[in-house]
Amino acid sequence: MIETNNILSTPEDQFLVGEGTYVLKEDLLLATPPPHPSEAPVINPNPLATNPQPATAGTKVSLLSLDARRPPAAFYKLTGTATLPGSIAEHPNEWGLSNDAKLSSDGEGRGTSVSDIGAPASATADPNKRRKPKNNMTKSNSSFISRVIINEAFSKKMADRPNDGIFVFANINRAFQWLDLSSPTKAEYLTKILFTKAHCLSHDVNLVTKSSSHIDIIMGFSTGEIIWWEAMSQRYTRLNKNGVINKTPVSQIRWIPGAENLFLAAHMDGSLVVYDKEKEDAVFSQEDEEVQPNGENTSPNIKPSDKISVLKSVHSKNQKTNPVAIWKLSNQRINSFNFSPDNRHLAVVSEDGTMRIIDYLKEELLGLYNAYYGGFTCVCWSPDGKYVLTGGQDDLISIWYPQETTLVARCQGHQAWVTSVAFDPWSRRTDNAVQSRPVYRPYTAPKLKAHPRVEYAQGRPFRS
Repeated sequence: MIETNNILSTPEDQFLVGEGTYVLKEDLLLATPPPHPSEAPVINPNPLATNPQPATAGTKVSLLSLDARRPPAAFYKLTGTATLPGSIAEHPNEWGLSNDAKLSSDGEGRGTSVSDIGAPASATADPNKRRKPKNNMTKSNSSFISRVIINEAFSKKMADRPNDGIFVFANINRAFQWLDLSSPTKAEYLTKILFTKAHCLSHDVNLVTKSSSHIDIIMGFSTGEIIWWEAMSQRYTRLNKNGVINKTPVSQIRWIPGAENLFLAAHMDGSLVVYDKEKEDAVFSQEDEEVQPNGENTSPNIKPSDKISVLKSVHSKNQKTNPVAIWKLSNQRINSFNFSPDNRHLAVVSEDGTMRIIDYLKEELLGLYNAYYGGFTCVCWSPDGKYVLTGGQDDLISIWYPQETTLVARCQGHQAWVTSVAFDPWSRRTDNAVQSRPVYRPYTAPKLKAHPRVEYAQGRPFRS
């Protein structure tokens, strides 16, 4: 169904879980934009057609609070004198995470995570002096952007809103919307961007640079291009323009935890690319120096064909332009990735039915895990960093224990592909959604002890 305006309704619905009954308060239906007039409408597409179809991703939503609220307690805890490793360097003498930052159960010194919608903003820089993108979106004459609509009462709404209000950012087909859930008229967008033909497939908000005067957002598109948008000033910069670095669609995009400038994009050719929002693009050509697959320390239990190829390393001397790094994982699309709570490991799931655990600071593959059937579609870490959840085309939720390269359980019950999985940060319950019925069905992870290794989990155990 195609709508021109968002629709707010109050249907009666509820569901019961262990801690009580959740009652539906409001239902907000985001408007699906019609095709651009220059685009020929597709009528009754042939599901058996072999020609490539444009990449789509449906609707993806992010929540953001500018209030420096205390996040959920950090379940991940380092013992003894262990400290967090340094993150990828953005500039000389600057690191995304301090080597002296220690994690504790009360959240002090906790690294920034993409799931912390209320995490406090970084105090290392003056928000008013942060660099803005170079182009004005409202006055843009780019053919990439069709139309930008800003709420007539934008300034008044921003001045009157409470500090602890929740912003919503949503991409749906060729539209991107910014809404305020604390507003009495929450169905009215603050800003709505319509792109000409490109579909926005994924986006992410930077929790490090957020402030009342600055919100950095990155968007990945079906054309492979990326937009860095600063919401308050309505300015933007276009990266990977015309696919100069990678021409394939961006399936997922995320800021690297603790970084102000660096972000990671998963392209549908099986590549992970690290970009810097403030660097210019350059035509990518594989560097002359020979880089070993899977980094320096290769795992003997992983077949050479399964290792990652470091086409450009984060330690490369040539870091004047984008890309910062390129890691080739496979020849099939990457569907999702998720950073671990210790901000060192990366879980990546692909259409080829594999999940890879990567130490992205060392650019090293630690383990390879196979789906029961079909491809993996989504992935997430438990808050303590011990377990990984995956959902896939086999209609199953799989629970993995990477420290022992072990499959803990496969949870049945869905009758369609699992599109999203997540842990509740305040409990041990996991939430997930399916294509055929987009509601959340809770599972509780069991208290787990030692489990035997399984033949379809390849690699070696890692220690956080």
